[in-house]
Amino acid sequence: MLALRPVQLTDLPQLQQLARDSLVGVTSLPDDTERLREKILDSCASFAADVQNPGGENYFFVLQDLVSGRLVGCSEILASTGCNEPFYSLRNRPFSSESRELNIQHGVPALSLCQDLNGQTLLRGFHIDAERVRTPESELLSRARLLFIAAHPQRFAESVITEIVGFSSEDGQSPFWDAIGQHFFDLPYTEAERLCGLQSRTFLAELMPQYPIYVPMLPAAAQACIGRVHPDGQEAFDILEREGFETNNYVDIFDGGPTLHARIANIRSITQSRIAVARQAPQIDARGRYLVSNDGLGNYRAIVVELDVNAEGPLAVPPDGLAALGVRDGERVRVVAL
Repeated sequence: MLALRPVQLTDLPQLQQLARDSLVGVTSLPDDTERLREKILDSCASFAADVQNPGGENYFFVLQDLVSGRLVGCSEILASTGCNEPFYSLRNRPFSSESRELNIQHGVPALSLCQDLNGQTLLRGFHIDAERVRTPESELLSRARLLFIAAHPQRFAESVITEIVGFSSEDGQSPFWDAIGQHFFDLPYTEAERLCGLQSRTFLAELMPQYPIYVPMLPAAAQACIGRVHPDGQEAFDILEREGFETNNYVDIFDGGPTLHARIANIRSITQSRIAVARQAPQIDARGRYLVSNDGLGNYRAIVVELDVNAEGPLAVPPDGLAALGVRDGERVRVVAL
């Protein structure tokens, strides 16, 4: 059985291996021992903090095989963007011009550097082993974060966003970066993303052009990257789209990947999950797969398990499921259909 839980400092060696295997563009998972150590300690402090309003807290989760102890994935929640550093995006909207004399009005698509998305909760750092892509475990890794938000709403904003990794070729070339960022930094895309993971996006973003970039003036290959998802990022996109997330007019400043957003009130795993009393049941006539979590903080756990769930009444859970969740017979859990 796999369980999602908060990261611990002892996870560092395995976490670094996950970082080595992660997709270029997942800058929140750097392949650097000291940076990862800082992220783990920051996450531990966030889980331990008494929080009444969202701030710069970062909640880092790992997906662990409970039999082997091996980590097979990780994901994060940043409580509120823009608290510790500005959160930059490119706003993709038409720039309108008109000539009254000629009676012509024209809108030209333009990308503008902005901080419009400050103050929103950010899902990031999604990575899972290749052999578990498009399995229930991927759903667990992504959606269990939403159950955590449902359990602790005071810690998060009223809207949630995520940046999906944009297109790059197998050899690490990004047409979008080559058309824009390359001219300002003289760095290849992979190196720019590596620096963002080790330090901050801010110092690179502040060197980006401050004036609108007219999309028709970009090469066709770069234009095609705007809002385009990297093939290996498609699953992360699909899971959240099924949750009610939608694309908006913002894209990533480096690779042009899309940004998804949703109001808390419209997110399926939050609105459709319910609290139930867990009852130990050695045998269950399972009718479907469900995502189940406790409502803890530092002891938060979430699993996928086959259950027979009724609309009301207690929830029959097998003994290994209760053990994985760290709950006892008669304690409360949160459940939603997979």
